[in-house]
Amino acid sequence: MQWVDYLRGIAILLVVYRHVLLGLQHAGIFIQPWLVEANIMFYSFRMPLFFILSGIFINGSLKKNGLRKVVFNKFENLLYPYLVWSVIQITLQILTARYNNSHRSLIDYTYILYQPRALDQFWYLPALFNATFVYLIIKTKLKASPWSQLALGIVLYFLSPYCRSISLLSDFMEFYLFFAIGDAISETFFLAKAQSFFKNIRSLLLMLPFFIVAQLYYISHDPISTPAFLAIALISCLTMFIFAFQLQDWKILSFLRVLGYHSLYIYVMHVIIAAVVRVFFIRVLGITEPNILLFTGILLSVTIPVIIYNLFIYKKPLWFLFSLKKKEERPAPATTIPSAAIPGGSLQQDKKDRS
Repeated sequence: MQWVDYLRGIAILLVVYRHVLLGLQHAGIFIQPWLVEANIMFYSFRMPLFFILSGIFINGSLKKNGLRKVVFNKFENLLYPYLVWSVIQITLQILTARYNNSHRSLIDYTYILYQPRALDQFWYLPALFNATFVYLIIKTKLKASPWSQLALGIVLYFLSPYCRSISLLSDFMEFYLFFAIGDAISETFFLAKAQSFFKNIRSLLLMLPFFIVAQLYYISHDPISTPAFLAIALISCLTMFIFAFQLQDWKILSFLRVLGYHSLYIYVMHVIIAAVVRVFFIRVLGITEPNILLFTGILLSVTIPVIIYNLFIYKKPLWFLFSLKKKEERPAPATTIPSAAIPGGSLQQDKKDRS
């Protein structure tokens, strides 16, 4: 299922693009308006896309491994890296305060426990873990049907803005609906007719006009209503799924699959890498040309984490940075589906920047 890695590769690239761009803006670098608009546009579907993707595979994981093992795996692949790398990033930001624009202090360590939204990109990992855990408990212990989970997801989605003071709570509430949608469509998704739809180029051509109109509406309306965003997110997610299937069929842009396979590692490291690259280019090399800074920042922020992971972490002395136990065998990168999905932006927060 190469389309999975394609999806994740696209999403992590867009995530890195967003944070490199915001870092340059915060450093006082002027970014051309169309690049800022592109960031806002991509912001509308990244997170719903990957909560849906996670939901599609949760039932299969549950049947294969059972509740306890699935929860443990999610802890090891989501919550554990969150705890480790949020501490690392906060510590580095405090130690290098004179060179970065994060303005961290010791109080930021407490945000790990209740306000991950204040910790740059890290909020996604506990949000997905919490959504998965709550969903599994309701599914297995209360025997809730997919329709009941969808109804609960709708309620949580519209209540989430009232819980923003504790983002550990509001984040999973905001995306629970998309996780439920993934599980609800999981059986139909893999049927021959559904797969034929996703693999058909005419499906992509059919969805593209709706995708473009949805993104133009999103860009031109600020703030956007909660129901409107929900519609835009679903249209965009469907389009991205079809696009990923087309990339798999065309066998092009294979580097996206590599990024998708390493998405978790890129996700937790890219803000640190982007900051180092930005400071080095601006303060040491004296380069302030926005396009050079943006392109180089993105390129190095996705490639360096891949190199670090393969050279120093996987089955190496620093394995504990991502896992509770050392890996024994490595699966084939091109076809394996990592257990962590891709992060991205938020739903009903300020479209400009709350990460």
